[in-house]
Amino acid sequence: MKDSPAAELATAPAASGGQSPIRFCLNTSTLRGQKLSVPDQIKVCAAAGYDAIEPWMRDLYQFVDQGGKLADLRKQLEDANLTVESAIGFAKWIVDDEAERKAGLEEARRDMDLLTQIGGKRIAAPPIGAHTQPGPALEVIAARYRDLLILGAEMGVTPQLELWGFSKTLSRLSEMAYVATAAEHPDACVLPDFYHIYKGGSRFEGLGMIEASRMHVFHMNDYPSDPPRDTIQDADRVFPGDGVCPLPEIIANLIRSGFVGVFSLELFNPVYWQRDALEVAKEGLAKSKAVVQAAQSSV
Repeated sequence: MKDSPAAELATAPAASGGQSPIRFCLNTSTLRGQKLSVPDQIKVCAAAGYDAIEPWMRDLYQFVDQGGKLADLRKQLEDANLTVESAIGFAKWIVDDEAERKAGLEEARRDMDLLTQIGGKRIAAPPIGAHTQPGPALEVIAARYRDLLILGAEMGVTPQLELWGFSKTLSRLSEMAYVATAAEHPDACVLPDFYHIYKGGSRFEGLGMIEASRMHVFHMNDYPSDPPRDTIQDADRVFPGDGVCPLPEIIANLIRSGFVGVFSLELFNPVYWQRDALEVAKEGLAKSKAVVQAAQSSV
């Protein structure tokens, strides 16, 4: 059977004519509603043609709790030629309560230990626990992020400072850039997201102030014009190119600045969760590649 236009586009060569250094990853939140096991998530990711996968720690722990072996996952990933460029965890490294923060760092240690066993390289470090009310001063957050980076260097997994646009803490690009700079650690890096930049009220021009080599992974998505910014939610995210975000223009500027990282498709749209997982994954990759190719053609 002939592939759909989306599937054909997913396998098309880069518009620049050569092999693009930019790679494409699937964040498994995109398929959360299909309730796939981690091995099935990997199968879908590979079959759709992605370069990498970004799993959620809760899914990995469930896999282990149900008797799954991490060595088997690692072999499956290697056989599929997939890397684990990032993972989504929720360790409370940022909170004021000392005991809670200590427990959060221990959770981060467990997360990192598990990730290394499947070849994971990085983990998200969102402002979980400080997101419902304004959190510590940025200087304090920077010191706590540094502690997390020191742990990451010990464990061999890099924590990426993640922007949450809906958060009361670390919702703006300027805050994220300040904390990453003030942490004064060689592994400091950021995990931006097109939707969260918009939701938090930052202008995309602010990305130009962040060194491209400090953005290893960038969450890929789009958003509609309605609902408006103040009421839009994670569930409203749409495939790249299906919304109003000027993705080709923004990505072109990232490429001009030297970005050669990974775009990881992160969606939470319940409409997509009602569809076949492989179809969703293929369409997401096709549309991610399309906006990147449009950007490359203008550089």
